[in-house]
Amino acid sequence: MINKNNYCVIMAGGVGTRFWPMSKTSQPKQFIDILGTGKTLIQQTFDRFLKVCPKENILIVTNEIYREKTLEQLEGISPNQVLCEPCMRNTAPCIAYATYKIHQQNPEARVVVAPSDHVILKEEAFTEIIHTALEAAGNNDWLLTLGIQPSRPDTGYGYIQFKAEDLETVDKRIKKVNQFTEKPQLEKAKAFLASGDYLWNAGIFIWSIQSIIEAFENYLPDVNKLFKNGLGIYNTQKEQDFINDIYPGCEKISIDYGVMEKAENVYVLASEFGWSDLGTWGSLYSIREKNEDANTIIGDNVLTYDTKNCIVNVPKEKLVVLQGLDDYIVVEEDSVLLVCRKEDEQMIRKFVDDVGTQKGKQFI
Repeated sequence: MINKNNYCVIMAGGVGTRFWPMSKTSQPKQFIDILGTGKTLIQQTFDRFLKVCPKENILIVTNEIYREKTLEQLEGISPNQVLCEPCMRNTAPCIAYATYKIHQQNPEARVVVAPSDHVILKEEAFTEIIHTALEAAGNNDWLLTLGIQPSRPDTGYGYIQFKAEDLETVDKRIKKVNQFTEKPQLEKAKAFLASGDYLWNAGIFIWSIQSIIEAFENYLPDVNKLFKNGLGIYNTQKEQDFINDIYPGCEKISIDYGVMEKAENVYVLASEFGWSDLGTWGSLYSIREKNEDANTIIGDNVLTYDTKNCIVNVPKEKLVVLQGLDDYIVVEEDSVLLVCRKEDEQMIRKFVDDVGTQKGKQFI
């Protein structure tokens, strides 16, 4: 039986620039069936958490321009479950908003916070991990995060170093966090992997509502004060006007930098459930099925010649002929075509900026 004190906050406000041109401001990646499964990423995420908490306890924080899209894609949720940000202010304000809204509903809540666009290949293992983490958070004054056992020295993820000693009377997979490290250079990533005491930072958090409020009070008092002033307003008709009023003046800061890297009561649960943060075309390539030439192709009419190690995503009806490409991204969406080396995909952000400036916002 699912615990009625379990809540989930799904963060779905990003634009997903790195997946341009498939992901655009009007239709960011969380609202796209990017894996070809028949469900969008946010739908998959929502369904995943139905095994963890009651449907009515799942909140989605997104930009106000995606309110209707969220309600359309997630059947059966109420408008009160969609928290609309009037502007982007990173993850700490987004989480503070959801925290005080939940606190007003249930001061005994224990909460998992997760992005809307992650891939989880082992659903049962993930559900078990989340239940374990919620139970630990409910019984301890801990700020928990999930760490993924690294399989390679990846420079695209942040890392968490844990302390080696075991904690008494709890799951041995839970470790005290020693430090967080931003995306490292390759040599440092190799050293992290060899040391055995580093995990990938999955960006998924679990805590009791009381623990995270105390953390906001201690480490982000200005942010905390803004949202605490809304007590009595949340879950009423005045909530959106209040949020629209305070949000633009809120500090832009991540929960990682604002709280997790400063707090003393931070723990990590070492996990393995087929995780990818699906942040880039390269990460999508790594999890998609490939043909004999190591190409992964979405599109019914694609012919390749002397082409290998490519990710191709084009409309089903489009006839595409590719010759002589190795390690490229080829994506067409609407009236936009992108051809880019996989190793240079970090330039996609620049492409988007230049296109918006030189060719018009309608293309981004």
